[in-house]
Amino acid sequence: MNKFIIQVTAGRGPAECTRVVAKVVELIMKSARGQALDIQVLESKKGDLKGTLLSAVLLAKGEGATIEAFIKEWRGTVQWIAQSPYRKFHKRKNWFVGVEVFDVKAQLQWNLKDVKLESCRASGPGGQHVNKVETAVRGTHLPSGIQVLAMDSRSQLQNKQLCLERLEAKFMSWQMEQMLARQQDQWQEHNELERGRAVKVITEKL
Repeated sequence: MNKFIIQVTAGRGPAECTRVVAKVVELIMKSARGQALDIQVLESKKGDLKGTLLSAVLLAKGEGATIEAFIKEWRGTVQWIAQSPYRKFHKRKNWFVGVEVFDVKAQLQWNLKDVKLESCRASGPGGQHVNKVETAVRGTHLPSGIQVLAMDSRSQLQNKQLCLERLEAKFMSWQMEQMLARQQDQWQEHNELERGRAVKVITEKL
């Protein structure tokens, strides 16, 4: 099963572009489901107007050639040709949004060698046993500085396992945020250049 993170962004585009983001997300979801791909919205940032999105992050899962073809179809700049729904006499009819795709396996590298584990005393309720014995486990991912404390169990071994699971999840989330932030910046810097190379042109009412 291949997993891809898909980011759709309006960059610094006007309100019409945020409307296009919402419409493109709908089309991507519909297209993916029509091809029996598993897709879900991980995160979306709403625009100022109803029915608009500044950006959205999707997770798509699928097998081999099917998902590869799907990704290739959408990755790049999408051009939407339509009259502005917000400015009645506005002459501009071309609106652009960016679609970037990240291979989860290639992007999110998790290595236990980067983790430092320390035992410590659990604080809070739990009786004398909890306070006297160092059963809590603090995990630090050294490259990022992310820390997690697990003290759910009286078993240090169980806390260690919980700590590693939570630290990995937190690292994955942090890594994705860093990656998407970089891409958002790149799209905002280069969106003028990318407009001439649309991978998909859609003519439909907004």
